[in-house]
Amino acid sequence: MSAGSLQWGGRFHSAPDPALLAFGSSFEDDLLLARFDLQTSQAHVRALLGGGTIPPEIFDALVAALDRIAEEIEDGTFTAWARNGAFEDIHGAIDARVREIDDVAGRWLHAGRSRNDQVATTLALYAASRARDGLARTTSIARALASRAALALEQKSVLAGTTHGQPAQPILLAFWLQAAAEPFVRSARRFAALARDAMEAMPLGSGALAGSCIPLDRTAAAQYLGFARPSRNALDAVGTRDVLFACADAWATSCVPAARVAAEIVTWASPHFGYVRVGDASASGSSLMPQKRNPDIFELVRAGTQRALSDARAAWAASAAVPLSYHRDLQECKQSAIAAIERADSILTAFARAFADIEFDVERMERQATTGYTLATDHADALVRGGLDARRAHRLVGERVAIAEAQERAFDASDLRALGAHLGVPALVAPLDARASVLAKVTDGSTSPEAVARALDALECELSECDASV
Repeated sequence: MSAGSLQWGGRFHSAPDPALLAFGSSFEDDLLLARFDLQTSQAHVRALLGGGTIPPEIFDALVAALDRIAEEIEDGTFTAWARNGAFEDIHGAIDARVREIDDVAGRWLHAGRSRNDQVATTLALYAASRARDGLARTTSIARALASRAALALEQKSVLAGTTHGQPAQPILLAFWLQAAAEPFVRSARRFAALARDAMEAMPLGSGALAGSCIPLDRTAAAQYLGFARPSRNALDAVGTRDVLFACADAWATSCVPAARVAAEIVTWASPHFGYVRVGDASASGSSLMPQKRNPDIFELVRAGTQRALSDARAAWAASAAVPLSYHRDLQECKQSAIAAIERADSILTAFARAFADIEFDVERMERQATTGYTLATDHADALVRGGLDARRAHRLVGERVAIAEAQERAFDASDLRALGAHLGVPALVAPLDARASVLAKVTDGSTSPEAVARALDALECELSECDASV
């Protein structure tokens, strides 16, 4: 009989079908969870000791065996050992290894415990750990973007901001970089909250679904693992994966701002724009065309984000059909959620490395900053400040845009004189260059240098608060 079938005891009289065992196995996916599963077992033996179920000598033997396995997980020998067995999951493998190290003590490890509460606790620990990782990743990206924004702010580099992919208004490059950083600050806040929420209620001690008749010191186990308290309802605790799925969501949605920035970088790297140059370390060439310099990493960030989002959504969707308590469907949900988290981590890592490798052509940006009549709104605003209503100002400036466009020229002093006539002044006081436009902004949150500087200071304060909250 295989190692994987032994855990079922006397109810079964033959080994499982190897093909079906392989189909139902989550062992390879579970390898990421090994250290968390081990921590759960370490907590459980403390619950057994505290409840008086095992004597101190059995406790000491179990702790020694689990400590040895922890070392084996760290150096990789446990994985090599476990792959020689036919284990359905990491929980069965660790249980079998404990019994191999100390058979007498190992027979007590599963007292008062089900795989159901074991898995739920392991996944909560994994989610909390990955939430902390997500916090570190997103704060690092936000700070990197903010650092580049601060440098661009010193230079007051400008470009044509766009809406609908069309030139709209001049903005500071620092403002664009700040805009890229802000969603990562929001992601950091979500991760910080999630890291706390994941450690709120400990499922361990819930048994299969109804609790345990064996005395367990659940409070001692919760304190050992760092949970705020034991869970209140065993039926809910064993079948709930909210924290894991929320973690998958947080990771996948954190890739969205990376994908949007990546989409812009792909466009800007084109010679038609020429705003950025992707570094050699993160660009690729063509197998046929010698001249090509492709922003492949940013394209993969853009596409990979959709896969991460799909995996995260699949986890929630699959769980929606599962009744209360544990059902094996949750194994598939687990795999989707973990896939989303691990894929998103690789996406954000790649994005951070590739973005650090790009160079901005600020001179080219500035030369094109007024292309497409991006100063038109400034002129309309100047008319409104002079006393014209907004609708009339909009129409008058639109007419001047049409005239300049027909003459194939940019806005110039003749347009200011023509617009000024509507106010009874020699010429409208309005900017004719992009830098003057950004300097004229007066509202908080705008592209003015002062507003951007204040925003960057506030951004760092928020990140520091997130760091301190976990």
